[in-house]
Amino acid sequence: MNGPLEPVRVVLAGAHGHGRWHLDNLRRLRAAGLVELAGVCDVRPVPAEQLDGLGAPDQSPDLGRLIRRTGAEITILVTPIHTHAELADTALAAGSHLLLEKPPAGSLAEFDRISDAVRASGLACQVGFQSLGSDAIPFLRKVIADGRIGRVRGIGVAGAWPRPVEYFARAEWAGRRRMDGMAVTDGALTNPFGHAVATALAVAEAEQIGAVVEIDVELYRANQIEADDTSCVRLRLATGTEITVAVSLCAPERTEPYLLVHGQTGTARFTYTTDEIHIGQTVTKHARTDLLENLIAHVRTGAQLLVPLSRAGAFMQVVEAIRLAPEPTPIPLSRLQVDPDTARRVLPGIVNLTARSARRLALFSELDVAWAPPEQVIRLGEREVARYRWRPDLPVTVSPRPYLHPVCTQAGLSVTEEAPADHLHHLGVGVAIADVGAVNFWGGRTYQPGHGPAWLGDHGSQRHLRFARRCEHGFTEHLEWLDQAGMPVLREERTVLASHAERPDCWILDFAFTLTNLTAGPLAIRSSATKGRTGAGYGGFFWRAPGSAKCRTVFTVDADGEGGINGNPAPWVAMSGTAPDGRDWTLVFAQRGSNDPWFVRVEEYPGVGSSLAWHEPLVLTDSLTRQVVTVVADGRLSRAEAAALTGSGNGKVGGTW
Repeated sequence: MNGPLEPVRVVLAGAHGHGRWHLDNLRRLRAAGLVELAGVCDVRPVPAEQLDGLGAPDQSPDLGRLIRRTGAEITILVTPIHTHAELADTALAAGSHLLLEKPPAGSLAEFDRISDAVRASGLACQVGFQSLGSDAIPFLRKVIADGRIGRVRGIGVAGAWPRPVEYFARAEWAGRRRMDGMAVTDGALTNPFGHAVATALAVAEAEQIGAVVEIDVELYRANQIEADDTSCVRLRLATGTEITVAVSLCAPERTEPYLLVHGQTGTARFTYTTDEIHIGQTVTKHARTDLLENLIAHVRTGAQLLVPLSRAGAFMQVVEAIRLAPEPTPIPLSRLQVDPDTARRVLPGIVNLTARSARRLALFSELDVAWAPPEQVIRLGEREVARYRWRPDLPVTVSPRPYLHPVCTQAGLSVTEEAPADHLHHLGVGVAIADVGAVNFWGGRTYQPGHGPAWLGDHGSQRHLRFARRCEHGFTEHLEWLDQAGMPVLREERTVLASHAERPDCWILDFAFTLTNLTAGPLAIRSSATKGRTGAGYGGFFWRAPGSAKCRTVFTVDADGEGGINGNPAPWVAMSGTAPDGRDWTLVFAQRGSNDPWFVRVEEYPGVGSSLAWHEPLVLTDSLTRQVVTVVADGRLSRAEAAALTGSGNGKVGGTW
């Protein structure tokens, strides 16, 4: 800035915790003649010794009144995350520009509220991502644009810091996901390593809302907190570039977090805390602009804001995904080192693990970590209703594939079976097809016309690629179907969602999938029935129920028994059984958008599926979509109850995001 300028009057809201850093920064800027600390807003009065060198600022717990009384032009908001929206409203309404600490809010809705208030006020809001004030970011962007490391295929971020037990007790909101009905979302990715996420998005030039099209989150906790202290996320950008961020607050000692930009011909390592970039043997060190200084320049001279609120849009998409993600998985105590004196918890190998994630652009569950198994827990409220095993260790003869097991009733009764002795290739709930272009994606023997079932070595497999989205009650997943040589045959997008039913003893599982032909020509989907095996039209959605169930029955709106239902279409089909402990269960299946024949077994074993190809092969040239909604009920349902629960005559029933 050129020439002397009148100091900007500033109010600091939140003087404890990270507010102390701002007090030190204000001392520096006051000595430079840039600011006057006009007021301090906090629920606890700040002792005079903490304000040494800052004059005698007014103090009040009422932010709006303090701003108006002092004529403050800028408010630095360093209060608990869940208070940001309300206090930002207050400051803007009082006529004050904002320096808003990160994360800007605990939810996307609160962020939108702040954005609306900023637009309505015409005032400035700078977000406190200090790393975004670094000259290293435009430098690295130019390195990428100039092709110095080739086309970027992904960015991996690693961060591992130690935190004492006291860190998670520093405030009532610390380590919380929610508080008093408000989103706090104070986890490792959103707060201490929020800079890691925001910096990666900035380097990728993907900071606005909508720049991220898929977000997959994994949250874990070693400490006894509500939020995560160890976590990772994969972001897929609209450009196709992937970003992974793997972090932990359970390291044995501090290491500096960094970004690893993977190009086709080289890599760039950016340590954002030190503003250093390594490309090959070359190391460059870059300057950083203080964000309060930049905001002062904006207020006094109209200088461009470095981190306007819009630059936090994509970051807030990540915060929202974390807010909606399943509760953090506890890391077993047996996997931790616990200091007997301080109770601090250390996760052995975590520094190396985050580094492996950054190198391989992988999530923890993809790195063979014992405490991060490749499975997804699905919950309704506090109750676990299903587990999805997306990378099971299975023999090739069962046509390995992801599947749901166990699936349980509201009372906790399992209504699926996994690899039973009668059919080792029956795997809970999933999608399996006997013949796709002469590849066996069902498992077991392949039916040969005129010869019967035979082992042909033609087994394919379904490979999990990535989750596009995960939340407490379900997921959307991308998969590839590979033939016996490992070549892709089909691409699948699968969405599984759980939702509540009208009755408390029931819940609903919505299972939808879209299969897309990846081969050069038409692809024939066949069942054994199309090859001449009577009644064996299996292939598509399939649910294997427990073989131990007694008193098994199956019925539709107007038919009973396997013989009257197998191979016929019907609006819905219900199966009931009795567990060995005497408890009853019922499953009611309904198709949405299709009317495929039902494949039903109840005598030899209990199972229900929809048939893609019963009487003749289905020739797939492009894509097909199927959806099956299943009511999972405790007890035995009548026909009328089954019809009512499937939504017959009442519109669509199923899960929603």
